[in-house]
Amino acid sequence: MSATTRVDRGVRLGVDVGSVRVGLATSDPDGMIATPIDTLRRPKSLARIVREVADRGAVIVYVGLPVHLSGAEGSASEAARNYAGALASAVAPVAVRLVDERMSTVSAHRALHESGRAGRSHRQVVDQAAAVVILQSALEKERVTGARAGEPVAGDPAGANGHPSGIGEATER
Repeated sequence: MSATTRVDRGVRLGVDVGSVRVGLATSDPDGMIATPIDTLRRPKSLARIVREVADRGAVIVYVGLPVHLSGAEGSASEAARNYAGALASAVAPVAVRLVDERMSTVSAHRALHESGRAGRSHRQVVDQAAAVVILQSALEKERVTGARAGEPVAGDPAGANGHPSGIGEATER
């Protein structure tokens, strides 16, 4: 594996951005499994994610990019891109990448239903369950390709600092 495709060890975060709520998930340092953290209210979510990045020593944040089944992007995609851009500025030099989240909420609802959770109680946890699906998908892509999943967020300084890990020299863990 070349230096430009290596995947560093470290905690990763997954984010499912909704118009009202934001789901948050984390991985173990080896990037094997994603687990839920919390469902956040949108207005205060950015500050909490910034704290989680620092507290957990996250090396990358994957933000779900909602696209239509056709691959076309809509207003939800634009909102996710804007959120990811603000997050990238707030957590720099930690990398933020957008990953296709097609069907993540559907998969989350299905998993919650299969676990015996009543439909009405889904609302409380579906966003964090979707964040788990997004992050687990990114972890699988990392394992298969040996490279970071998704696309770097435009304006993410981590993408231009010469570190394929997406973190600067002073913050490497």
